[in-house]
Amino acid sequence: MLGTLNLDNARSQRTEEDTKSTKCSISLRRSTKPNPVNKPTDIKSRLPDVGTSIFTVMSRMALEQGAINLSQGFPDFNVSKELISLIHRNMEEGHNQYAPMAGVPSLRRIISEVVGKSYHRKTDPETEITITAGGTEAIFSAIAALVGQGDEVIVFDPAYDSYDPSIRLNGGLPVHISLRPPAFAIDWDVVKARITPRTRMIMINTPHNPSGSVLSEQDLKTLEEIALKHGILVLSDEVYERIIFDKIPHQSVLKFPGLASQSVAVFSFGKTFHATGWKVGYAVAAEPLTKEIRKAHQFITFSVNTPVQLALAEFMSNPANYLHLGEFFQQKRNFFLEQIRKSSFEPLPCSGSYFQLLSYKSISDKSDIAMAEWLTKEHKLASIPVSVFYEGNVQDHLLRFCFAKEEETLREAGRILNQL
Repeated sequence: MLGTLNLDNARSQRTEEDTKSTKCSISLRRSTKPNPVNKPTDIKSRLPDVGTSIFTVMSRMALEQGAINLSQGFPDFNVSKELISLIHRNMEEGHNQYAPMAGVPSLRRIISEVVGKSYHRKTDPETEITITAGGTEAIFSAIAALVGQGDEVIVFDPAYDSYDPSIRLNGGLPVHISLRPPAFAIDWDVVKARITPRTRMIMINTPHNPSGSVLSEQDLKTLEEIALKHGILVLSDEVYERIIFDKIPHQSVLKFPGLASQSVAVFSFGKTFHATGWKVGYAVAAEPLTKEIRKAHQFITFSVNTPVQLALAEFMSNPANYLHLGEFFQQKRNFFLEQIRKSSFEPLPCSGSYFQLLSYKSISDKSDIAMAEWLTKEHKLASIPVSVFYEGNVQDHLLRFCFAKEEETLREAGRILNQL
């Protein structure tokens, strides 16, 4: 396995002099007796059907092929120099040790203020906000804390690939409901029909990855009615909250008092400030839920990068640093669509996130996985096949392209797509 240290070889490299100089009286040697119960090869996988993430596969293929990478969702432009300067200053000032488990107080306070202004919900920074190692850790910690053995969790496909494994690793049972193009709208009658006495949680994602669809106010009101009636928790992935277009308001679970009382809302600084590699996010939930989430969080990550948290607290104090993000990415979306206007690819509606789905039905009958591989290897442009976001073998001939890129990158991608 890559990254595994060979301790036996490491020990053999110690010189005789090193050995003689060791004065520790406690023996640290392992027993040489064989384990009579199990062998290392007897491991039974808890995720036998899970391989390497499609994002890793396609990014690696793009690198190997020298292809433009519009597959994995990360920007190719720089983070704010001011934000980087703030991090550097905090490092120089000595803020380099463990942060409090729940997060730096100043960051939780500013998040509370932003939530209040954005969603008109008063949030206690001490008991209702937890800083996590990205949105993915927040999702995992919430599931680990709140989903038990045999609990059912409703998931809407296409879904971000961490949802299903996180549920199964914690003993839950994913219940998949497929959303269909082009709107990828939720049929709430189908949801009601799939609820059982074992339904513990419903997971939503708005703006939605990979489709770019967004939930409406009526969607959230219907979800609130369902959740309150059946006593169901809601885990809301809102990492693209600021990347929403055409003056559509983001409908957070935090805007609806009844829903907020039994929901966990997950957010990501990586998405908001173009710094996905920093892996800093946060979870907002009522105190009883937050108390349980922190029990899991403290043993999964414990705490998150201290100087980055302090810098983010100061950077977020200026609303101009995040309020116009939707306009910025709407320009990116529009530019990308203009570049492919003369191509045979058909764009689907995109109201949020920084992903654009393109249909290639008029170009090829290849499966989307085969099409993505062919496009990467033969035409040097990497994308993500949408079928991998579904539980079953759903084939709609759709590819996902990330437009969080410099215009030069998008222009070259458009040139390639126009040739097909």
